[in-house]
Amino acid sequence: MFKKPTFVLTFLMTCLTFGVTAQIEHGGSPFNWHEKSYDRAAIDTYSTGALDLELLRNQDEVTDQYKEAPYRFGEEWKVSLDRNEVGNTIELENGASLWQLAIECPEATSISFIFNRFKLADGAKLFIWNEDRSAFKGSYTSESNQPHGGFGVGLIDGDLAVIELYEPADVAGKSILEVGTIVHGYRSMVGYGAETNRGPFGNSGACNINVNCPEGDMWQTESRSVALIVSGGFAVCSGALVNNTAQDGTPYFLTANHCLGGNNNWVFYFNHETAGCNGSNGPTNQSVSGSSLLASSAGSDMALLELNETPPADFNVQYAGWDNSDQQTVQNTTGIHHPSGDVKKICFDEDNPYHANQAGAAVWYIDEWEDGVTEGGSSGSPLFDQNHRIIGQLYGGFAACNGSVNNGGADWYGRFGVSWDGNSPSSRLRDWLDPLNTGATVLDGYPEGFEALAYDVVAGAITGVDEVVCGNTAFPSVVISNMGTTTVNSITIEYYVNGTLIQTIPWTGTLEQFASTTVALPAANLQDGNNEITVVLEGPNAENDENNTNNSATFEFTANTGPTLDYVLELTLDDYGSETTWEVRNANNQVVYNGGPYADDADGELVTVNLCIEEGCYTFTIFDAFGDGICCGWGEGSYELYNHLGQTFATGGEFTDEDNVDFCTQDLSIGSLEASELKIYPNPANQNAIIELPVGADRLEVLNAVGQIVHSQSVVNDNQVQLNTADLPTGWYFVRAEGDNAKMTGQLLIRH
Repeated sequence: MFKKPTFVLTFLMTCLTFGVTAQIEHGGSPFNWHEKSYDRAAIDTYSTGALDLELLRNQDEVTDQYKEAPYRFGEEWKVSLDRNEVGNTIELENGASLWQLAIECPEATSISFIFNRFKLADGAKLFIWNEDRSAFKGSYTSESNQPHGGFGVGLIDGDLAVIELYEPADVAGKSILEVGTIVHGYRSMVGYGAETNRGPFGNSGACNINVNCPEGDMWQTESRSVALIVSGGFAVCSGALVNNTAQDGTPYFLTANHCLGGNNNWVFYFNHETAGCNGSNGPTNQSVSGSSLLASSAGSDMALLELNETPPADFNVQYAGWDNSDQQTVQNTTGIHHPSGDVKKICFDEDNPYHANQAGAAVWYIDEWEDGVTEGGSSGSPLFDQNHRIIGQLYGGFAACNGSVNNGGADWYGRFGVSWDGNSPSSRLRDWLDPLNTGATVLDGYPEGFEALAYDVVAGAITGVDEVVCGNTAFPSVVISNMGTTTVNSITIEYYVNGTLIQTIPWTGTLEQFASTTVALPAANLQDGNNEITVVLEGPNAENDENNTNNSATFEFTANTGPTLDYVLELTLDDYGSETTWEVRNANNQVVYNGGPYADDADGELVTVNLCIEEGCYTFTIFDAFGDGICCGWGEGSYELYNHLGQTFATGGEFTDEDNVDFCTQDLSIGSLEASELKIYPNPANQNAIIELPVGADRLEVLNAVGQIVHSQSVVNDNQVQLNTADLPTGWYFVRAEGDNAKMTGQLLIRH
């Protein structure tokens, strides 16, 4: 089964074939580096010209919505700048030569280069330095020459950079050097808000968690395996070094199949992270260039590379462990990644992931992250189980930040266990990661294996409570796990409802390492509206827990404690459930229910959702991310809505991006609304609505959903009134026309 990709993703992946490399530097400094002043006019300058920032912003607003798309931070200019045709050469006293060329990118935040021809002679040294001579990159030498004949350098800050090539007398003029691509960094200038704290490759949403925050304390070892992948002007993806059974430090690197394209020239940035919990800037001087593709598979969205160079000892990298058993006994998962090219982040899911199929790929499905989230640029990043072993790499999803909180969207990761076997070494992992043919199903990291603490209990998912509760009582449970090496026989559970300690529960039982159990909690008395249940675990075996970052769990939900009506949504999926989401909004435009996305390849599967809603007016909206509805090209999907009497009042399935159904449970008690209906059009209205009045009406009133008068006017000898709705908030309204001998009412939906 195939569904054509959007033009945006096709275009972006084509761009990735033009990569940039960075190389381990070999010491030294540019010519006369201690002299900060120089004659800029004496250096030939090539200028790229200005960028169309409005066009770039419009493109980025589209592509940033797709997790599978790379995060662009720079525009690529294709050039052909041969050192024999441009620049200027200085003959030095000792017979050596110095060639220089300045590259100017107006208003750039950074500049980087791709050399499509690069072969330095023995003894030659290449440097790149910025305009005020405050920073440089290099030296690059003949040891930097690549088998494919190209080369590139990482970012240099500013809008002008000087390329400088020094050659000793015996090799003067023998180096081959041609700039093929100039990367003009622009992202922070395009109007994305205050980005003074952005990193060089991008910045992510406010709900992301820096890996060096307290939440990441237990993951510092595994974090050292994760790297950011940069290609030209794109923060392409993330990935991780993985261990093999020979434990010999071979630089095998796991990422996603959909990230591939120009990977021979990728730059792998290690340890790009903040020193503490805050900030968006990290070091960019620990990078390795280039890789060879060893194995890939679309069936699990897996790609295994071997880096062209082994990261040196001072990078202090880790080769992550793995589990290829593919058993659905995973208790919780952790993701470490570079969202939108940002510094390294971490996210946590306290629930059990499960097997699913997504666009033909076998995946682990994450319904929702409890802490943190992923974004575009996170693709290819590792998913770790509770044993700190990789079980997959990020394929895609809808998870993102909604301001400073998680949007509740799902993610999916290609399954490591499915990637393990295949038809040939080029489509599977086992030949590379088990070179000793041991048949191992699990392997810890190298050079440091995961060392569990003696006492480490985890508060997992709070279950038994829906996101919307009808009534004033809930009956929650909590999953507790033991990640420590010591068998736990007692735990103190603190149980809070809406910030008030309800009860301290002395749990007893037997929890061996990696075991879990579900504990029923006392009934919770709820308040109307938003509610919160929190569980905190203390004192395993009356000892101190050695990891306090995972001892609490919180679940937020809504309760309707007043009279409610039972409505039902029946959703029949098509083949691409991953594209389908829906929501129900009340008259105040608040989301009271939502659902999706769903698994792919589930055509005909019925999803039934019980909706308990208060009396009032609502809008049901169903979305399709691909824009082709849920019927009838890729399955026979549909939706049907039933009221509290079991009557069908809306059906559909054939639409493009979205379909809307406006409905009211009954007229609200805001006056005499039982009279005959007014004629109001257009309805829904945006800027204006026309109201046809009955003969004799002399007064018009508009009331909001809670009965407040938001507009009133006298009517004189006119049976039509134009109502300006532009300044009224989106939502349901009631329109009432009255006179001595007339009374008519109607309902109006305003949608901007």
